[in-house]
Amino acid sequence: MDFGKAIEALKQGEKVARRGWNGKGMFLWLKPAAEIKKEWCKDPILAELAEENGGTIHALGTICMFTHDSSGRKAILTGWLASQSDMLLEDWEIVP
Repeated sequence: MDFGKAIEALKQGEKVARRGWNGKGMFLWLKPAAEIKKEWCKDPILAELAEENGGTIHALGTICMFTHDSSGRKAILTGWLASQSDMLLEDWEIVP
């Protein structure tokens, strides 16, 4: 499928990936917008921002990637951005 259909699948709660990615098991999902409470925050800057905003702060939705770091450990990338190849190729698929 093309990138537009992959985005629509993300909006429907599906996980998607490109067959052309060389990392096995990599996929994307959409993390929806949410209200973040200060007491949930392990990041001190995020906790400070929530505190300054009355104890909560709005988090916008974002595309996240399940991937691997440079040492091969499983990792999460928040705020994944598509390359031109990602947007133009039609090897997207829904993954279980």
